[in-house]
Amino acid sequence: MRRPPKDNAESQRRITRRGLIVGGAMAGFVGLLALRMRFMQVEQADQFRLLADENRINIRLIPPARGRIFDRDGAIVAENVPSYRITMVREEAGDVDEVISRLARLVELDPAELERARRALNELRGDTPVTIADRVTWEDISRVAVNTPALPGVTPEVGLSRRYPQGPDYAHVVGYVGPVSERDLERIDAPDQLLLIPRFQIGKIGLEARQEDLLRGKAGTKRVEVNASGRVMRELDRVEGEAGADVQITIDNDLQSYIHARLYGESAAAVVMDCETGDLLACASAPSFDPNLFVRGISVADYQALLDNKYRPLPNKAVQGMYPPGSTFKMVTALAALEDGQVDLNETVYCPGHLEVSGRRFHCWKRSGHGNMDMHGSLVESCDVYYYDVALRTGIEKISAMARRLGLGEQFDLPLTSVAAGLMPDRDWKRANRGEDWVIGDSVNAAIGQGFVLSTPLQLAVMTARLATNRAVMPRLVKSIDGVEQPIRPPEDLGLNENILREVRKAMFDVSNHRRGTAYSSRIIEDAFRMAGKTGTSQVRNITAAERARGVTRNADLPWERRDHALYVNYAPYDAPRIAVAVVVEHGGGGSTAAAPIARDITLQALYGEDPPLAAYPAKDRARIETQQEELRRARPDPSRDGSDRA
Repeated sequence: MRRPPKDNAESQRRITRRGLIVGGAMAGFVGLLALRMRFMQVEQADQFRLLADENRINIRLIPPARGRIFDRDGAIVAENVPSYRITMVREEAGDVDEVISRLARLVELDPAELERARRALNELRGDTPVTIADRVTWEDISRVAVNTPALPGVTPEVGLSRRYPQGPDYAHVVGYVGPVSERDLERIDAPDQLLLIPRFQIGKIGLEARQEDLLRGKAGTKRVEVNASGRVMRELDRVEGEAGADVQITIDNDLQSYIHARLYGESAAAVVMDCETGDLLACASAPSFDPNLFVRGISVADYQALLDNKYRPLPNKAVQGMYPPGSTFKMVTALAALEDGQVDLNETVYCPGHLEVSGRRFHCWKRSGHGNMDMHGSLVESCDVYYYDVALRTGIEKISAMARRLGLGEQFDLPLTSVAAGLMPDRDWKRANRGEDWVIGDSVNAAIGQGFVLSTPLQLAVMTARLATNRAVMPRLVKSIDGVEQPIRPPEDLGLNENILREVRKAMFDVSNHRRGTAYSSRIIEDAFRMAGKTGTSQVRNITAAERARGVTRNADLPWERRDHALYVNYAPYDAPRIAVAVVVEHGGGGSTAAAPIARDITLQALYGEDPPLAAYPAKDRARIETQQEELRRARPDPSRDGSDRA
């Protein structure tokens, strides 16, 4: 049935209106799109260009050069040398296993190092460069560079690695660096981004660790352009970082090297200190180890060998080792008693070889006794009974106070790890730490540097320097930073009675220069360099009454670890003190036989600045000393090697 014309016209009008509405909406939508496109292409062009650049540009950190370390005369102690390595970025590599497989056909990869690298690639951010092979050869780098199209994400790099040209001589003082570990990161509240770079090296012990922030420097940055597969195409720009500060220490390289050679074969420590400035001219612990082994990552076998060595090469005995000071402590007891007026210089104490105290017999080292002893004679011949007697009158509090005044029991602020405070006990200490009251037997033992008393070789050197100068000399290790001399704090006057101190020094002089002195056989003949000193022997075992009755076993007949420690302290020249020396030989037997000869040789070497003339030694020793000097010259490093470079 046909629709009327009127209905057709109405329908046509409706369609036209709808079409106009739809067409208008579409036109409006297209207009909005055009405006949006114009806004994005014109108004926001720079922003989108930057986003596009960011998709093809990576920003990477540039590790700074670590600050170098020099001795007091400019000999290099720690330096940076070129090191070739191969790194990989996971995001750029794609199939990591396939790329590593291709790389392994070009370069020999260490399985252990590769395993560490795989863990790092899985755990770290995808844009972090991970070292796949370190310390590779230039030929390896060349092969990788030629084959870069087949190795996406792999980059051959030239970096810097730490080297210690003096080897073991500075292992305990300077320490060493090593890769950042999880334990290192846990100790730091807000780690520098540099520390998150795999295999980045930081100081682990010694000066390297304590001056880490100073030596590390600040990172630089570089922007690199990468293609669609992630390969670096070019470097766009670079902002260099800030190299770490160079540090000059107070140690004398030649003296340090000599001491290590002189201590060879011993478990020992020696400290040489400038009496005026407090500069540590030498700080040696023997045996030592090669710190370069730790830089690369020491093998399990090498590390186990260090741990198993009964002479304990890893600890720094000079500042960590705590020993009963033995008779080197007697100057402390004498000064405490004299200053307190408990005894005068001429008063004598009779020594029959022992002293009965509260039903217990305390023995002198000389079984038959010394007879009547005054202060001077007691130091020269090292009579124990004299100090037992004056300690009972003086009391531990005054003895302890004098010891602290002279630097014992003090933890010195040096940039070294594990600097020990030693132990200078008193009544409060024993009550707090042992839960017991102090008894007079404790005072008797402390009077001769035994019992609870413990000191380090560093503290003994400080004590000796203070006795020589009557000033509170403080040890110093850092001489300058980036060429800027570090200030020396003038030491305060100790305020000790100079008349009493003069008599103590005279007694120390006769220890080395009087025929009855315990160190007479190790004297210096050269008048200008004569020394004042004191021997010490500290027991490490108890001697039973039965053993005393049948005769005390000689140290030479005991197992090494049960022998007494040998100690010697001295300063020289006697009339114008320049240096103070402390030597401890673990289980060396006797201070006069084991420690004093070493200290005498070190003292002469320090004062002459080279091998001393034979005329400085007693005539009977000269042939032996001549042979010894020749052997030590052969054992010491050649001064023409890399380590002798001057800054």
